Amino acid sequence: MSNSEYMNEYISGYKTNKRLLILDADGTTIDAFAAIRQAFARHGLDIGDETSFQKRRHLLKYLGGLKEFPSIIKKNLRKNSRAKLVDSLTEVYREEARLYAGIPELVRELIATPDVMVGMVTRNITNEPLVTLRQLFARHDIDIDALDFFVHIPLSEKKTSHFRAIREQFDINPARAYICGDEHKDFRAAIGTGMHPFMVSYGFEDHDRLTTKFDIPNEVISRTSGELCRRVRHALDLGSGREAGAEGATQNA
Repeated sequence: MSNSEYMNEYISGYKTNKRLLILDADGTTIDAFAAIRQAFARHGLDIGDETSFQKRRHLLKYLGGLKEFPSIIKKNLRKNSRAKLVDSLTEVYREEARLYAGIPELVRELIATPDVMVGMVTRNITNEPLVTLRQLFARHDIDIDALDFFVHIPLSEKKTSHFRAIREQFDINPARAYICGDEHKDFRAAIGTGMHPFMVSYGFEDHDRLTTKFDIPNEVISRTSGELCRRVRHALDLGSGREAGAEGATQNA
């Protein structure tokens, strides 16, 4: 251990100065609405517009909660098994689903940054999620095995313990750790582990629900994937973030 590394551990209590970023999959990095709409369309079902979809947010992640569905979808879901819908969703994810604009470039940049540990924690419900997401990300020129971690958890489990375990695994100072998510549960899990949340309102929960029902500060919410990318780059002092910060400082001078 070098003198600087020893002093860092002595002063901070942590062995590394690295940063940590935990990504969510569906609704944060992956355009889940488009994928679920395509999957349901294969069964002759129309889930409606994105605003309505966000109000029935369990439709994608759980394919349950029949009381939240329009009557025509309730009727057809009784004819089409959940397994068949998951099969269709899996095919769409592997062959057609897309990452949101700007996300592929951001993920590749994060992977290439030595002092940033980046990976994914997801509840994705497709068949063999690791295989599914590996194929999806590969279509965007991203090798999912290049991530520092990939954790798939059951729908019944909370993310809090997994966030904490990952942070402790890499011995990251909570003040240098971040998560990206689209649901209020992601926010609670981040706060519950002392990490900073980057929230988005274009996924499963819209801006009004996040701020009004769950009192999530507007200041941590991105309305578009482009805004999320800019926030992450600036916070982690990546190349584009530094340029954006310098430009803003010049304009404000």
